[in-house]
Amino acid sequence: MNTAELLVQCLENEGVRYVFGLPGEENLHVLEALKNSSIQFITTRHEQGAAFMADVYGRLTGKAGVCLSTLGPGATNLMTGVADANLDGAPLVAITGQVGTDQMHIEAHQYLDLVAMFAPVTKWNTQIVRPSNTPEIIRKAFKRSQSEKPGAVHIDLPENIAAMPATGHPLRTDKLERTYAAFHSITEAATVISQATNPIILVGNGAIRADASEAVTEFATQLNIPVANTFMGKGVIPYKHSLALWSVGLQQRDYINCGFDNTDLVIAIGYDLIEYSPKKWNPDGKIPIIHIGETPAEIDSSYIPTVEVVGDISDSLYEILKRADRDDKATPYALELRSDIRTDYEQYATDDGFPIKPQKLIYDLRQVMGPEDIVISDVGAHKMWIARHYHCDRPNTCLISNGFAAMGIAIPGAVAAKLVYPNRKVVAATGDGGFMMNCQELETALRVGTPFVTLIFNDGGYGLIEWKQRNQFGRSSYVHFGNPDFVKLAESMGLKGYRVEATTDFIPILKTALAQDVPAVIDCPVDYQENYRFTQRSGDLNCIV
Repeated sequence: MNTAELLVQCLENEGVRYVFGLPGEENLHVLEALKNSSIQFITTRHEQGAAFMADVYGRLTGKAGVCLSTLGPGATNLMTGVADANLDGAPLVAITGQVGTDQMHIEAHQYLDLVAMFAPVTKWNTQIVRPSNTPEIIRKAFKRSQSEKPGAVHIDLPENIAAMPATGHPLRTDKLERTYAAFHSITEAATVISQATNPIILVGNGAIRADASEAVTEFATQLNIPVANTFMGKGVIPYKHSLALWSVGLQQRDYINCGFDNTDLVIAIGYDLIEYSPKKWNPDGKIPIIHIGETPAEIDSSYIPTVEVVGDISDSLYEILKRADRDDKATPYALELRSDIRTDYEQYATDDGFPIKPQKLIYDLRQVMGPEDIVISDVGAHKMWIARHYHCDRPNTCLISNGFAAMGIAIPGAVAAKLVYPNRKVVAATGDGGFMMNCQELETALRVGTPFVTLIFNDGGYGLIEWKQRNQFGRSSYVHFGNPDFVKLAESMGLKGYRVEATTDFIPILKTALAQDVPAVIDCPVDYQENYRFTQRSGDLNCIV
């Protein structure tokens, strides 16, 4: 047995089902070991796609997704997806090939110090220099990656070490132990909540990672406290629930901001500051905050909690619920906003303008997708509209990257989603800019048998940047480009291609596309004049108490 074979045995021991990546000269021994294992190696068309697949796999399962590259340009290509996983809190293990240790002291072909390079975008990374240390390194990598807050780790394997004889065996895996909050913090939180007049819950992705959706919903329901979610906290509370205020985090003011303007207590549950900066909703740092999470609060001048309840989120919520009393409190002001939020959402149900308004496109998408089905958003102007208008019944049914927020994630992410949930409908929602960054992975999707629909919000430019330019400077520059014929491009790859030519076309086309046994692409012109109309409306928004 060589080191590469021992490494693959350790991956099998960790329950790894897939490794995403590209072959290279310096990872040949790992590829050969994978060929003789129970793990399926999925050859991607770009290392960035491989890392995004591992990223989304980790986010959906809670188990580290694994990606593999060679050294040099292969490793540098991998970095964007690794960084995305690290800032989005998705467990990921990246493995890179490397020159032999006998070449690192000289100027060697494609050699970079990958341990130094990956250090800023990982929780932990190392190089295997002794074959016998491989089991310890793999076990540590998975434990670090999957522990709260999850993220990326990196392992560098020099080719001469990979080929060396190795002895040893995989180490026993251990389940992460639950920790519980101190009783004094639970009691203090219950007291503060009981005294609040206009509390509001801000729930983030940490509540999804902790599988605390049921606890959050019961907590909010019993105490009659409205709930707003970050972009990455969608579905923690069902969107049709009477206390759901949907998403907060748009750069413009929205109805939900009035709730934060007038609150006397924010109960932050599983909230990571990276999802939505507290400086946006608590600029002066004056709003009292209760932090409920599995790790202590990050330090920020706008986020200094009155109480920190650190431990298992579900247990903390149930224990606070036993001690809190809000029976004599009036309905919080923020609940009065719900009717305005719903009215704004429903007004696009019958809109027949063309090109299609993003609100209408997303409204119709919601009508077709079931409660378990998955939408993965790329990054661009459409992401803002999906965050605002695509609402979820359940966690992890709308995935938005809002930590690193990397363009190009939707299509490779949809491959991973379909591997995890082959019986669910999956839609990769992307702008035409993001589509062209990783559209090559549609060939991967076809090859590995993961049929999903790619919905292109087509505006012929980088719409989100244009939105910001026009808001800031009154004009735009350097954001427009040409596109190929997306339908012909899809068909040339053996996929199904569709073009929306009227608003009423969309739902029938989407249903047809979702029924295909191969990936499908829908090219849909979108009216992004709505971006500027929304900016105008949000600028005129007044909060009346």
